[in-house]
Amino acid sequence: MPKSSTAFIRPLLGALALFVIAEDAFALRCGNRLVQEGMNEARVIELCGEPVFVQDLGYVLRPVILKRPAATGGAHAVRRVHTGYHEHLYVRELTFNFGPRRLMRIMRFEGGFLKSIETAGYGYLEKD
Repeated sequence: MPKSSTAFIRPLLGALALFVIAEDAFALRCGNRLVQEGMNEARVIELCGEPVFVQDLGYVLRPVILKRPAATGGAHAVRRVHTGYHEHLYVRELTFNFGPRRLMRIMRFEGGFLKSIETAGYGYLEKD
């Protein structure tokens, strides 16, 4: 392969690798099971165990948006339709400690469903 094409392919492969790694930014493994955005709070606790800290943050007001099939764009294309209505969703954050060699995670739930996952630094050994 000529040197110029190798110089082009390496950065392209690097960018592709970053894309694949960043694809599931809101997913993590608890044991051998995957926890991802949209999961029910009770299911996450079942998979990851009891959180070490729970913080109730109150309510957030979100618009009700319906997903409808799009007229164009293929079989899986959807369009979002704003209904004009809003809903109050209860917000709470659960902090999970996975031990001193793994990062702790803060999981934010809105209306009982996982909205986001943040990293909170390394965990710690819990005293009995």
